[in-house]
Amino acid sequence: MSGIKKTNAMRMLDKENIPYEAMEYDYDENDLDGHHVAEFFGIPYEEVFKTLTAVTETGEYLVFCLSVDDELDLKKAAVLAGVKRVELIHVKDLLKVTGYIRGGCSPIGMKKRYRTFIDEMVELIDVIHVSAGQRGIQLKLSPEDLISFTGAQVGPITM
Repeated sequence: MSGIKKTNAMRMLDKENIPYEAMEYDYDENDLDGHHVAEFFGIPYEEVFKTLTAVTETGEYLVFCLSVDDELDLKKAAVLAGVKRVELIHVKDLLKVTGYIRGGCSPIGMKKRYRTFIDEMVELIDVIHVSAGQRGIQLKLSPEDLISFTGAQVGPITM
């Protein structure tokens, strides 16, 4: 891992002694789809999770992690979060809310600690890959460690 510059997410995991592997990949700013990450590393789509940020009707920000092959079901997401309604935030607001940009949004190390929800599919995999907080770098870690570190609630959030 010598050539990879530490991201805030990596520093936070290091501080808690949570094991992970940082993996670099080539990316195209015009194609930030997570399928590319899975194909680059030759791993199943089910192991690569994207991080989406949403806002509730009361203005609370929430974080949702789900496989790159799935789509967030806003109704199920709201039910799991115990709120009336959630909608994804605009890409232009992502940096201001999370500290991250599109294609480099990690559930670890956001500006603030938001309630986090991970799709139940996470229970079927042995390793999970999420953004390290920068385009071109993924973190590979155990689902249990990600859930524990983020304080995430696991449940059905996909269509």
